[in-house]
Amino acid sequence: MPAISAFSLPPRDRHEVNRSSTSLELMFDLATVVAVAAAAHGLAWDIEAGEFVNGIVQFACSFFMAWLAWANYTWFASGYDNKSAAFRVLTMVIMFGSLTLAGGIRSGLGDEPHWLVLIGFSIMRLGMIALWLGAANGDRHARPTALRYAAGIGGMQIYWNTLIIALPPDAPLYFPLFALGAAGELAVPLLAERGTASNWHHGHIIDRYNSFNIIVLGECFAAIALIISDPATPELRHFWWATLCSIIAFSMWGLYFDRNEQLWGRELSTVLTWAYGHCVLFAAGAATAAGFIVYLAAAGDEAVSQQLAALAFCVPIAMYLTALWLVRDRASKHGSLHWLLLVVAALALASSAFASHALELMAMLLAITVAIRRRLYPAGLREGGEHD
Repeated sequence: MPAISAFSLPPRDRHEVNRSSTSLELMFDLATVVAVAAAAHGLAWDIEAGEFVNGIVQFACSFFMAWLAWANYTWFASGYDNKSAAFRVLTMVIMFGSLTLAGGIRSGLGDEPHWLVLIGFSIMRLGMIALWLGAANGDRHARPTALRYAAGIGGMQIYWNTLIIALPPDAPLYFPLFALGAAGELAVPLLAERGTASNWHHGHIIDRYNSFNIIVLGECFAAIALIISDPATPELRHFWWATLCSIIAFSMWGLYFDRNEQLWGRELSTVLTWAYGHCVLFAAGAATAAGFIVYLAAAGDEAVSQQLAALAFCVPIAMYLTALWLVRDRASKHGSLHWLLLVVAALALASSAFASHALELMAMLLAITVAIRRRLYPAGLREGGEHD
C-alpha cells in the first residue's frame, strides 16, 4: 500500500507548445503494428478460405481489442506522461501485453478459447489501472474521473475474462456478447468523464491518431510488397497491380492528411464521435490491406472469385471514406467539400460491380478525388497534420 500511495502522476500542461509523440509512444506503436498486421492477415486468409462472415467477425473482434488497448494508453499518456521511471516501466509492461495479444491473434483464431489474447489484454489493462491510480494520486482535480476509469477498466476486464473462459469463439452467443462488451468499453469514458474531464493535449492527440493511420496504411504497403514479390520472377502484371494499389494507398493518405481541421472542441460528444469514428476508419484501412492480398489470391486461384476480391477492397475503402466524412468533413465550413467523400464512397461500392476492372476504377476514382480536393481547397496539404 505505501508503494501504491507513493505512485503519483501529476497532469501535464495541456497547452504545452510543440507537443509531439515521444520515442516511447512510437515504440508503443510498433507493438501495436504487430497486432494490426495479424488481424489483417487473418481476415485475408479467412476470405480466401471462403469464411467471409467468420473472417469479418474475427477481424472486428481482434482489431477492436488492439485499437482499444492503444487508445486507452494514448489518451492517458497525452495527459499524464511525466517521463518518470514508473511511467516508463508500466508502459513497457503494457507493450509486452500488446505483443502477447498480437501473438494470440497470429497463432490462429479457431474454436478454442483465445488464451494468449486474454493474457495479453489482461496485462495491458492491469497496467492501465495502475496508471489511472497514479493519476488519481497526482491530479486531485480529476481524481474522481481517474478512479472511475480504473474501476470501469477493471470491471470490463472481469467481463472479458468471464466471456473468453466460459464460451468458445464459435459459440452462437460469443459475438453478441463480445459486441455487448465492446459497447460497455465505449461507455466507460462516457461515465468516467461525467462532471470532471480528464487531462489531455489537443494537438498531441491529433498527432497520435495521425500516427495510427500511418500504421494501417503501412499494412497496405506490406500487401503491395507481397504483390510485387509473389511471382518467382518479376512479372509486368504484378507491377501493374502494385502500381494501382499504391495509387489507392497514397490517395487514402492524401485524403486524410490534407488539412488541420480535426477534433474541433473538447466537448465530450465531439471527442467521442471523433475518437470512435477513427476506430472504424483505422479498421477499414487495415481491411483494405487484406483486400489487396485477396485480390492477389484471386488472380492465381480460381477458388477465389474476382467479384469477392473486388468487394474485399471496395467495401473497406468505402468505409474508410465514410468514417473520414464522419470525423471531419460532416462539419466542414467548405460547402463544396461537405458531401464529396460520401459520394465517392458510394461510387467505390459501385465499382465492385465491375469486378474485372475494379482495381483500375478504384485507383482512378481516388486519384481524381484527391485532385478535386486540392483544386477546391489548395492550401489543405500545406496545413495538414504531417511533419514535413
